[in-house]
Amino acid sequence: MKIGKVPENVLKRSVFKQIKLKRDEVLIHPGVGEDCSALQLAPDEVFVLSTDPITGAASEIGTLAVHVTANDLASAGAEPVGMLLSILLPQDAEEADLKSLMGEIESACEPLNIEIIGGHTEVTPVVNQPVVTVTGVGKAKKDAVIFTKGAQPGQDIVVTKWIGLEGTAIIASDREAELKSHYSREFVDRAKGFIQYLSVVKEAMLARDFGVAAMHDITEGGVFGALWEMAAAGNVGLTVDLKKVPLKQETVEICEYFDLNPYQLISSGSMLIACDRGYDLVEHLKKAGIHSAVIGKFTDNNDKIIVYDEGETRYLEPPKTDELYKLHLSAPMRSI
Repeated sequence: MKIGKVPENVLKRSVFKQIKLKRDEVLIHPGVGEDCSALQLAPDEVFVLSTDPITGAASEIGTLAVHVTANDLASAGAEPVGMLLSILLPQDAEEADLKSLMGEIESACEPLNIEIIGGHTEVTPVVNQPVVTVTGVGKAKKDAVIFTKGAQPGQDIVVTKWIGLEGTAIIASDREAELKSHYSREFVDRAKGFIQYLSVVKEAMLARDFGVAAMHDITEGGVFGALWEMAAAGNVGLTVDLKKVPLKQETVEICEYFDLNPYQLISSGSMLIACDRGYDLVEHLKKAGIHSAVIGKFTDNNDKIIVYDEGETRYLEPPKTDELYKLHLSAPMRSI
């Protein structure tokens, strides 16, 4: 299999079909686009759980690890509470590297009021750079849990902030010297600074309280992958106007320079929302200082249509390997 996400058909055939046992207290079972599980605790409260590794970046991996998992929890309508860490370090790692990594993780957790509640740290010859896996625990009222599969035909598709933020920040950091030979220092530093936008917890909580049908954070595979997953999970179609998908100029130019498709670039910091009053939600988020846009609608068929310039339409394809891996396959990644 190719590097990146396991294809949807393999996922269904070799993963989901092997999971036989189902317990009554599990509210969200594995499925396409479902990044979290939920277990009922009290009559009106559930824990929401999510786990993710960081393997596609060599810098800021602690920050990325925290935000990716916290975003999954928030997308399910849950308040992140704690995180368990698994840290695998290469043989040449120093104690200072581990200390720096833990400081970075704690710095990302503190503003979100997340406690590091346990984990495992190991030096192993199996890895050639640090690998961080985070298991996050969140809490939510039972009737407030939001499913990826909740989108309904006729509902608006809202995207928050700008797509490609995570991928742009990773590339700008990993390829900083090369980019600074073509762009100004200020340009590259702005792109690196996109790391500050990677949390979607705030907009997720605002959207949850506003009343939405479904949320899904945009990660590996970019906005195209997330759109496919959200529609597949809800068994609906969609029509999206590509011109309305928000992009930062730095993302556009860096993707053009490396010949990458920004719509298939890892995009933590941006999330998809399905709701009945998309433009009202955009105004609601704007009052909180969060940029967002209505980019299309979900439909009552299985067609997943992207409208390009001058009305040209194309059918969305299943998620492909993230564009980020094109760079990391052709050049070594920088260690922490």
